[in-house]
Amino acid sequence: MPVFSLPSKCGIGDFGKGAYKFIDFLKKSNQRLWQVLPLVQTGYGNSPYSSVSANSISPYFISPEVLLEKKLITKKEYEFTLYNGEGIDYGFLYSVRYPLLRKAFSRQDRQDKCFNDFIAKKSAYDYALFMTLKYASGQKHFYEWEDQYKFRNKKALNKFAKDYAEDILFWQFIQFEANNQWQALKKYANDNGVSIIGDLPLYSALDSVDVWTNPSVYKLDQNFAPLKVAGVPPDYFCSEGQLWGNPVYDYEAQEKDNFKWWTNRIYKALKLYDYIRIDHFRGLDRYYEIEPTAPNAIQGEWVEVPSNKLFTAIHKRCNKNRIIAEDLGIIDDSVRELMARLGYPGMKILSFAFNGEPNNLYLPQNIPENSIAYTGTHDNDTFMGLISGMNEWDYNNLISGVENSLKLFKIKGSANTPKDVLESVIKLGYASKAKTFIMPLADVLGYGREYRINEPGTVSMQNWSVRFCESDLSAKTANKLKALTIKYKR
Repeated sequence: MPVFSLPSKCGIGDFGKGAYKFIDFLKKSNQRLWQVLPLVQTGYGNSPYSSVSANSISPYFISPEVLLEKKLITKKEYEFTLYNGEGIDYGFLYSVRYPLLRKAFSRQDRQDKCFNDFIAKKSAYDYALFMTLKYASGQKHFYEWEDQYKFRNKKALNKFAKDYAEDILFWQFIQFEANNQWQALKKYANDNGVSIIGDLPLYSALDSVDVWTNPSVYKLDQNFAPLKVAGVPPDYFCSEGQLWGNPVYDYEAQEKDNFKWWTNRIYKALKLYDYIRIDHFRGLDRYYEIEPTAPNAIQGEWVEVPSNKLFTAIHKRCNKNRIIAEDLGIIDDSVRELMARLGYPGMKILSFAFNGEPNNLYLPQNIPENSIAYTGTHDNDTFMGLISGMNEWDYNNLISGVENSLKLFKIKGSANTPKDVLESVIKLGYASKAKTFIMPLADVLGYGREYRINEPGTVSMQNWSVRFCESDLSAKTANKLKALTIKYKR
């Protein structure tokens, strides 16, 4: 359940009442884990996998309701943010939220000890400086800035910081408020027996604080243009592969300081969440790099990562038992061996399972204990959406496979209708040996493809815009989940 999909009156899910009610729903449902997508501030395309800062929290997740309670905004200002449309209108959000946050900032108590302690730590200073420079430049990419700012000339940056002190403080306030609201929400979740699984994107966006402040971590030329870019070759999702365009890492350079950037990143993420899922984990064994001028990801090269040294460094500082590997896509023996050495649980997707192949690794009867089973992920269609797009051959394979698995598990169920198929697949997920079973809320509710979160390889207004309403979190649904959880002893 992405935060942006939570019920809210203000156009996007946030850390306000809707989030607390969702945790109440989870508690009533006997659910102990809530998996979210990256909380980061998004940029072009609104993807949480492309952020201006890996350590940021989206300003849109700051709840206007909470700001109203704190008297940082007025009721009239709050009402200006209300939105009744379907989906998320990011253009509307941009036009109303930043002026609202400026109002809240103008009323922030500058003598508040917590606020001053946060500012003194400078944990959000580079982010704030970056955002201020970006707006001062007319929203240019950092590699298009004047050289004195682009290359971080200390004297020039100090002068700029003095001239734009109030703007820099504003962006720090945003992260201060977002962090406070998130930590309060996380505490409420933990106090109610719910742990949160966060998501760690593998790569950084080129136009980001991360690249600007740590260029040596990436394969860049002297002007910060990427020498190679990231992506994946053609697969089930996309016939031309996925050309992400992110700069790839320079592991030879990172090894010189014992992978300090990576260890810091995971350490910080584990402060934010109870567990983290490393997205595109296979890229930490070997990654796929492409020429920056390539039209697609068909032509590329696999490059090895010094993974043993990297994870030795990570585990010296971070608890390996709180890490999950997204081991989907093109997985070979090398990735499997790395997973086995590390002991990270991998992901098993039931929507990939029933294709007529008895040795399919995603079939519920083939899922090992050290796994997390899913009906689907944010990159898949919903299970009902998947069924609606199937041809007769695939649908018959699905029915046959589900019926066979039901027999093997001795579960009462059927595959007479698409709804029956989904209900049976959910039971099989619960019954599997996987240590954890997770469902997108859309699959819990049996919703169709209009509730798909993202279609990989596309930049669409529909991506990252799914919203749910309070009525979706009904007592009937909670009781259904609770009954399944009790029955299968989860």
